[in-house]
Amino acid sequence: MSEGQNPYGVGLDKCPANFLPLTPLSFLSRTAAVYPDLTSTIYEDRSFTWAQTYDRCKRFASYLSRRGIGASDTVAAMLPNVPAMNELHFSVPMVGAVLNSLNVRLDAPSIAFQLDHGGAKTILVDPEFAGVITDALNQMKGPKPFVIDVDDVYFKGGKRIGEIEYEAAVGLGDPGFTSVALNDEWDAIALSYTSGTTGNPKGVVTHHRGAYLNAVSNILAGNLGQHPVYLWALPMFHCNGWCFPWTIAASAGINVCLRKVEPTKIFALIKQHGVTHMCGAPIVYNTLINAPDAPKGNAARRVVGLIAGAAPPVALLEGAESIGIKLIHVYGLTEVYGPASVCAEQPGWDDLPAADRARMKRRQGVPYPLQEAVTVLDPQTMQEVPRDGETVGEIMFRGNIVMKGYLKNEKATKEAFEGGWFHTGDLGVLDEHGYVIIKDRSKDIIISGGENISSVEVEDILYKHPAVLFAAVVAKPDPKWGEVPCAFVELKDGASASEADIIAFCRSHMSGFKTPKAVVFGPIPKTSTGKIQKFQLRNQVGSAMAIST
Repeated sequence: MSEGQNPYGVGLDKCPANFLPLTPLSFLSRTAAVYPDLTSTIYEDRSFTWAQTYDRCKRFASYLSRRGIGASDTVAAMLPNVPAMNELHFSVPMVGAVLNSLNVRLDAPSIAFQLDHGGAKTILVDPEFAGVITDALNQMKGPKPFVIDVDDVYFKGGKRIGEIEYEAAVGLGDPGFTSVALNDEWDAIALSYTSGTTGNPKGVVTHHRGAYLNAVSNILAGNLGQHPVYLWALPMFHCNGWCFPWTIAASAGINVCLRKVEPTKIFALIKQHGVTHMCGAPIVYNTLINAPDAPKGNAARRVVGLIAGAAPPVALLEGAESIGIKLIHVYGLTEVYGPASVCAEQPGWDDLPAADRARMKRRQGVPYPLQEAVTVLDPQTMQEVPRDGETVGEIMFRGNIVMKGYLKNEKATKEAFEGGWFHTGDLGVLDEHGYVIIKDRSKDIIISGGENISSVEVEDILYKHPAVLFAAVVAKPDPKWGEVPCAFVELKDGASASEADIIAFCRSHMSGFKTPKAVVFGPIPKTSTGKIQKFQLRNQVGSAMAIST
């Protein structure tokens, strides 16, 4: 052996016996073998076992393969949270193809762009969306995908526009189909488009390795354990349901499918099926908290709920506890598979008063168990900011739970990964314990008279007002201060408040310069995942200013 040669690298090579690429497809095959008779999926009065789900996925994968769908081909889906949508997360990658889950609230031009940009060869369509998909197909510039209908007997309306129905395609498939061998865990598994506010959205490409790791991270961060009963209140099209289709397969749990978020339905399903876990945006939990039939106290079944986004209002965290939902705050973006950081709870938090406990839990937190790092860096120096809770920098991620990059957009990919970190565009601080606390999107910070105002901070105060259901704050141009906070408020049913009431309430809870100088009442525009569309509010403020001048 020559001097300096590594003895641990001689004759100790990777081989099929000691190395296989990571893929979440392994979760399904294992669970189907170990727990074949356990329930995998419940939808209304239909249910499947894990053996049946595995069989259905193999059959549909076989059908796709016979149609010539294979490595790196794109299969799009315009579906709600029905069993077929869950199954596609396995059957599509079984043939080496890439799943492109479409946002069900997109308009035809946006869908046409994504189908063209992603080169979809096949698209699965629910009858509810037949009209918008037909329009989108007519607006496409390139080859149109083969259309497969996914009928839903529990939905009345819509029509078929495809050449075959999903169940018929499953029936034509071979139950003995073997998944295409994965050569590289870096291969793409999914294509998801960002909800761009200007221009065309970017296509986020994720890989098998990241999907595998984040699926396991969900189990650890969300305390799922084995055999959880998971309610699908989060859209599966949103970051592939935060990887939960693969998570529930790994944990041999039950997918309780839900076509539409309806509080009464959700409470009934929680009780009927013994739901243990769910995920959702703040709007989902807020809707549940304010539902007139929300169970309270001992009448509420205990459920663990993951909540994502900017810091949820303290009132929301307290309200969730009052209806039996213990929230775990996670944070992430499409580019990091959904959640990739968690506000990891520390011993003793449960003993704190509710308000103090909520304040601790609203932080964006620390890296997900299998994510390498999340921190706040000065984007100029790329050095970590002091842990003083005050110095603002940009929140950045690094690790295996980060996208491959943006499809056909090398410039944007290079910019996103500059300095060896993924730049989120979110501004935040680090507290003394190294927990990340989001302050705002860089474009949402309000600079008034040279002072920075966090719109999130103002919104948190607004949510404490007893009449406020939803709130959002954006900058309004001002001749004296440059810009000032403008609040948009959606009131609870039956509640009332005036602009003077809202402003006075804010002034009693925060510095005067942070107080909104104007309040606009009415419905607040939101995305299909519950995120408030601040760009529309900024446009509204800008239009109003243009008219007034």
